Amino acid sequence: MINLKNTLTALALASVMATTAVQAEIVVVVNNANAVALSKNDVSRIFLGKMKSFSGGGKVVAVNVSSASATREEFNKKALNKSSSQVKAYWSKRVFSGKGTPPKELDSDAKIKEFVSSNPNAIGYIDSANLDGTVKAALTL
Repeated sequence: MINLKNTLTALALASVMATTAVQAEIVVVVNNANAVALSKNDVSRIFLGKMKSFSGGGKVVAVNVSSASATREEFNKKALNKSSSQVKAYWSKRVFSGKGTPPKELDSDAKIKEFVSSNPNAIGYIDSANLDGTVKAALTL
């Protein structure tokens, strides 16, 4: 006879493992003409407004996906080592003190790719499943 408690425990464990495996890979993307090499630290500094130009001299134009996006939450965790609420508080403080403004928000991976592909100094991030030839992967998180 099957023990119901053991069966439920096994199902719960399988569910947790499946959820963990489903986390999306995030790809930081730049314009195809941009030959920049980026580290995770560079990406963090760019999206926190601390690095304002690429090593080649072009002024960085960073774009975020909408704050309601799961991709944004993953990016904040993986690239910035912060929760979304910590990032929001960080930018509120910077804006209030006059030290910067957060990156512009676009509402989809498609719009991020369109923006980045049309601006040689743009940088954004998308779900790796949506990567195509319109933009170049600079870093995978």
